[in-house]
Amino acid sequence: MSKINVTIWNEFRHEKENEGIKAIYPEGLHAAIAKGIAADDLNIRLASLDEPEHGLSDEVIGSTDVLIWWGHCAHAEVRDDIVAKVLKRIHEGMGLIVLHSGHFSKIFKAVTGCSGSLKWREAAEKERLWNIAPWHPITQGIGEYFELAHEEMYGERFDIPRDAELIFISWFEGGNVMRSGFTLERGYGKVFYFQPGHESYPNYYNKDVLRVIGNAVRWAKPAFFREMCAPCYPALEEIRSVDPGAPKAGVLQNADGSNK
Repeated sequence: MSKINVTIWNEFRHEKENEGIKAIYPEGLHAAIAKGIAADDLNIRLASLDEPEHGLSDEVIGSTDVLIWWGHCAHAEVRDDIVAKVLKRIHEGMGLIVLHSGHFSKIFKAVTGCSGSLKWREAAEKERLWNIAPWHPITQGIGEYFELAHEEMYGERFDIPRDAELIFISWFEGGNVMRSGFTLERGYGKVFYFQPGHESYPNYYNKDVLRVIGNAVRWAKPAFFREMCAPCYPALEEIRSVDPGAPKAGVLQNADGSNK
């Protein structure tokens, strides 16, 4: 059985700087997710912001099937050149799962073309996540809804693409609602955003949250990898309608867009 190569990326700052958060996730949010979704068909590695190249070297990116992304306080510190490499790999087929406050990350904005803006409130309120796509592979094993005792409120309006396929809608105890789970296709890659996961609450130990993430990994795995390009394509049939006396229009280009 061919395993899915999963890289779980995390800023890994809160867990080092805040003792309360460290007590919840002593090895980091990414380690908790890795343990929670571990299975025989997954080959999981961890990466974090303060590693060389943010743990996302060309070799790591090039051998990742699905990338899980969690960021919060240091979005601006992520190098633009690495974001560009990740985006290129998504277009070529790599899956991307963006969690919680990753909605403001550079890669989320790049892959969605949206700001990711929303309302928020940290009041340890209850969240009820409604499963509105029970047929979808990501929601298998999840009931009509599930609840989290405490979570940071994220609320509408959430600036996301119009082509997003909604999977979950959340209600929060304070009255707000949010489109808390949606999928996209970008190039040959699949993208899933999932809202739960504030660092102050132990929701990456919740069985339903972990089931959704695990399901999303298997849904987002690439069918193949293929470079996105614009080649000059040869005719499959004989072209007989060409006027040999007509002037040539346009400028010949290379596949990368440069002039020949």
